Parts: sequence; C-alpha cells; structure tokens
Amino acid sequence: MKRFQVIQMTHLSRYDVAKFEQDGCLLPLTIMDEVDALELRRQLEAAERFAGDDSRLKNAIKAGGNQVLPFLADLCRDPRITDPVASVLGEDLLLWACSLFVKEPGSDSFISWHQDVHYWGLEEASEVTAWLALSPATLESGCMKFVPGSHKTRVAHRDTFAVDNMLTRGQEIAVEVDDADTVEVNLRPGQMSLHHGLTFHASGPNRSADRRIGIALRFVPTSNRQEGNVRTLATLARGEDRFGHFDLTPIPAAPFEPEALERFERGQALSRSILLRGAGM
Repeated sequence: MKRFQVIQMTHLSRYDVAKFEQDGCLLPLTIMDEVDALELRRQLEAAERFAGDDSRLKNAIKAGGNQVLPFLADLCRDPRITDPVASVLGEDLLLWACSLFVKEPGSDSFISWHQDVHYWGLEEASEVTAWLALSPATLESGCMKFVPGSHKTRVAHRDTFAVDNMLTRGQEIAVEVDDADTVEVNLRPGQMSLHHGLTFHASGPNRSADRRIGIALRFVPTSNRQEGNVRTLATLARGEDRFGHFDLTPIPAAPFEPEALERFERGQALSRSILLRGAGM
C-alpha cells in the first residue's frame, strides 16, 4: 500500500500541482485544526437532529447542504479549501455539488470503484473533489482508496444497484483493481484530500465505533458546462462567472428556507435525471 507525505498548507506549490496532475489525487492536506472540524461536526449534527425524520430536510442536508445551511455555504467558499482547488482549476470556481457521506458505526455501506464524472454529464472532465473529514477516516472506519494515475483514462462502468452501495446506480468500473496499486486516504478531522473527477476511488464499510463523516465539495471551472447546454444549479465559490452556463444558487440567510428547499429539490430532480440516464433499472 502506497503512502503519501503529510502536507500542511493552504496554497499548493508547483510540486504539489505537478503531483496532482501526475496522480490525479493529493493527500492529506491539513486545512484546519481539529477544533474547527469538531465545530463543523457539531453544527452538522445539530442540523441532523433538527431534521429528525423529515425526509425532505434529511435529503437536503445529504445532497445540497450548501444550499440550505449557511455554515456549509460558507465552507464551500472558504479559502482554506478553494485555494488548493484554484491552484489546479484556476481562480474562477463553481461548486457543482456538496455531498455528505456518513457511515454509521457498524454500517455495511460501501462505495464501489468508480470514476465520478462518468455519469455527471459534464462537457469536460475538469472537476476536482475536495473531501473533508469531520471524523477520523481510517481503513477501519471505511476511508476512501485511490488508484494514483487512473485519471488519465476513462473506462467503462456497469450498474449494480447493490443495496448497501452508496452510489446512485451502484456503479462500478468494469476493470479489475490491484490492491497493490491503491493508496488509503487516511484523514484526521480537519484534513482533506483532492481527487480528479476521473480518478478511480472506492471505500469499504465502517467497522469502527464512531460515525465516519465526510463532506465532498465538487468544484468545476466556470468554463465547464453540462452536455447539451442543460442548465443545472451551481454555486459561485470563488472569482467570477463569466460564462453563465449554470443557474447560480444564492447563499441561504437561514437554515432550511422554504424557497431554498424548493430550489434544491427542483435542481436535484434535473441532476438525478442526468445521473440515471441510460440506467438499466
């Protein structure tokens, strides 16, 4: 199993940018101390408690937290996150999606080997995901694994719709992955990884006694667009949008504003239709 050197910085050096371009991933980046990460976890879990059994609120937290929760809207524009991403994609950034990945203690939930942008319907594969740990991400708790260098080739996928698979279609790449070629994405709270939209990645079940909590912030340059000029939602995270390919979401003033919830649900319905296009359901 390969290992990466710990990097503690906000801006990426030329070496780090070259490393990312070579490997399609970079980790771990220490962007905040554990106190800050634990505060984010506290706010997130408070929002989860408020949502309770309300499926609308729970879904919005999971798939569009930045659109309905002010503290997550702030996070997606935090320079500690956007500085490293801008080093790779440029200064003008859109947040294409904000996804919460929680594996409860003892959960069988897993994510199969896949490439993110394979199903996203983007014209260009120029996408970077910043995955921020709010609790320890270890092999025991079901941390991600990457295959460095795999972003250079787009491969075929197959749908499984497996019950415990956290992906929309249970999608998995149609090629074998040699464990010797993989790297574990072990992260402490306050650390994040970066990976390219075509980098092979996966994660196993959580066998630890704590929740494994991660927030995936998915960034694209403002020049990217959906295929066929379909207009989906995005959030301006940094710089200026000189292209106007997406409908930009406003920053929520308060948690779970009715208009924000309705906007998120309309946008999610369109995005889901793109994600499920051609699925053998």
